[in-house]
Amino acid sequence: QVQLVESGGGLVQAGRSLTLSCTASGSTPRINYWTWYRQAPGKQREWIAEIIRAGTSNVADAMKGRFTIFRDAAADTVYLRATATEPEDTGVYSCAADPAIVPVITPRFWGQGTQVTVSS
Repeated sequence: QVQLVESGGGLVQAGRSLTLSCTASGSTPRINYWTWYRQAPGKQREWIAEIIRAGTSNVADAMKGRFTIFRDAAADTVYLRATATEPEDTGVYSCAADPAIVPVITPRFWGQGTQVTVSS
């Protein structure tokens, strides 16, 4: 079984940058696909970005320019960096992962999420 643990959340001042990390632990299966979501208070979960082991990544159109996803393959860790943060970025950020080598709609494994609060 695979466990995903997010970290890096907390309180950040608007305009600042933050970097979240998601680390996988466990034996099998091997993770090849990673993705990040967020859920703001009172809103539906929103997809942010994805990356596959081969390196190809995608970012939601609304997030492009401020959000970047990248990975440390050796550490089985994926990062989400947000720049020029806004109060609207406040929410619970969750990572998800799957053994699939292509993007999947419903990843098998999910982290608990990390709270990000952007103050104005």
